[in-house]
Amino acid sequence: MASRVAETFAEVDKLRTELLNNVELMTDCLRVEEEISNREILTRIENVILGIVTSLSKDEAPVLALPNRSSWANISFDSAVGLQMSPESSVTTVRSDCPSSATKFAQILKIFQVIYKLVQSDSFATKRDIYYNNTQLFGSQRAVDSIVDDISCMLKVTRRSLHVLATSKGLISGDLCYMEEDGTRVDCRSSSAAVAVSSNIRGIRNIVSSAKFVLIVEKDATFQRLLDDDFCTKMSPCIMITGKGMPDLNSRLMVRKLWDALHVPVFALVDADPHGIEIMCIYKYGSVSMSFEARSLTVPSLMWLGLLPTDLKRLRVPEDSLIPLTRTDESKLCSLLKRPYVTGKPDWQREMELMQQSKVKAEIQSLAAIAPDFLTSVYLPNKLRYGGWV
Repeated sequence: MASRVAETFAEVDKLRTELLNNVELMTDCLRVEEEISNREILTRIENVILGIVTSLSKDEAPVLALPNRSSWANISFDSAVGLQMSPESSVTTVRSDCPSSATKFAQILKIFQVIYKLVQSDSFATKRDIYYNNTQLFGSQRAVDSIVDDISCMLKVTRRSLHVLATSKGLISGDLCYMEEDGTRVDCRSSSAAVAVSSNIRGIRNIVSSAKFVLIVEKDATFQRLLDDDFCTKMSPCIMITGKGMPDLNSRLMVRKLWDALHVPVFALVDADPHGIEIMCIYKYGSVSMSFEARSLTVPSLMWLGLLPTDLKRLRVPEDSLIPLTRTDESKLCSLLKRPYVTGKPDWQREMELMQQSKVKAEIQSLAAIAPDFLTSVYLPNKLRYGGWV
């Protein structure tokens, strides 16, 4: 049994050794700043309010300056960290005397008030709680979500430092046990059911795992199929996690938490299409809108396990299982190929250029056309055994 496990994970173990050799070199770059004290958070909020009061005392209309979280011009790329917001990033102004932004100005002040009370009382609330605090003012949950991130970026603190939590949509399963901040013990080792990703990742402690690797699964349907096929037992010990498509913040924080705690290889299993590739890039290098929090969200060591465009030809996936690229797909692919993190990954470039040339994409489920259990019985075990990642 021991020799079979050693043989199965020989390439994975070799990759882990390479990653551990790099960890020492990258520690300074990847060190996440210590959490800022509640007193410091309150001081930063008070300084913003003081600026507003000062403007009013001068008979001037108060203006708030928010870092622009949507522009690539504000982004720098570091291969050891991912996409980071530049210190001298441009800002967008929210004026209190402008009809088009007066409502947003009021929304920001209201959320500042809620956050101040939460931090002061050392209590927590979800973004949903904040929305229901004044639904008429906020209008939509999306407005609250965006402003909370704007404030986090403006004050240069993490969202959890603001005492604002988000409901998690991700699931996790495998060789993993840990303690929640409130003392609840969480066991993810059930082979038939997954555990919801915690909404308070920073509060997790006492992580216990013998996992050889972490597998990020793009879609919930694929994740459930792997659960049904008892993948975590067949490839034990391992951990798998899904953000159910475009990952929420907690799923990304959890993947990073596992990397920091375990330092085992992290693999991505995504569709062989531009959307899947972008999702994988978000886990690996981060996103433009959350670039100010990159150091606690990205895992630059992540490897692309599948589904690779080269796999489609190599495995002779039936043509009727392949899907023509749409114009949107082609545009997204061109955009991805120009991104700074792809230009430094020649293996990824080759895969994406092959997709561009073949003009087809494929979902992970297309492997079922070869055999119903091909994904769990053949594809993934062979990929992991023979180092089939890029």
